[in-house]
Amino acid sequence: MIVRSFKDIEGTDRHVKAASGTWESKRIVLAKERVGFSLHETVLYAGTETSMWYANHIEAVVCTEGEAELTNDETGEKFTITPGTMYLLDGHEKHTMRVKKDFRCLCVFNPPVTGREDHDENGVYPLLTEPETV
Repeated sequence: MIVRSFKDIEGTDRHVKAASGTWESKRIVLAKERVGFSLHETVLYAGTETSMWYANHIEAVVCTEGEAELTNDETGEKFTITPGTMYLLDGHEKHTMRVKKDFRCLCVFNPPVTGREDHDENGVYPLLTEPETV
């Protein structure tokens, strides 16, 4: 059994801040836990825009605070995401978040991330893995 809080993660290597300066993420469950998914609390900052494409992962997101406009960059569809709204990137959709109010969300990734990922120039997280353990 694992019990930890987001407060426990602050200032550790599980507290990741994007090189772009547009978001930070507390990664409470990672690939090294070997449970088949990762779980994060992420905050995207008001007034920022982040383009992403999870070519190697499926992501589910539940907004817990704030407001953002989600654009499906492939279709042009726009969605307002507010607390209690979930979106699932089940088709590896390229998307952009335009944040109106600091946007706090819980994110689940499959396959799980290692905690070392950041978006590359295409908005993609590389597919990193943990070494096999005996």
